[in-house]
Amino acid sequence: MPAEIDIFGVYVPTFLLLALAAMAVTRLLSRLFSQVGLGRLIWHRALFDLAVFVLVTGAGYALLAW
Repeated sequence: MPAEIDIFGVYVPTFLLLALAAMAVTRLLSRLFSQVGLGRLIWHRALFDLAVFVLVTGAGYALLAW
């Protein structure tokens, strides 16, 4: 995995782009959980969202490093 990506002459860390993508996926998963009804089973919503974000980021990093 490259350490940096050149976007119009600006070097952007790969992890930043991965974190932005993971944030979008986490937001979609959060809305999906709420619509399905799993949101009422979650004790602390912010901690759950953080945990999902970390899992999605880790999965994305593992896929890029593979």
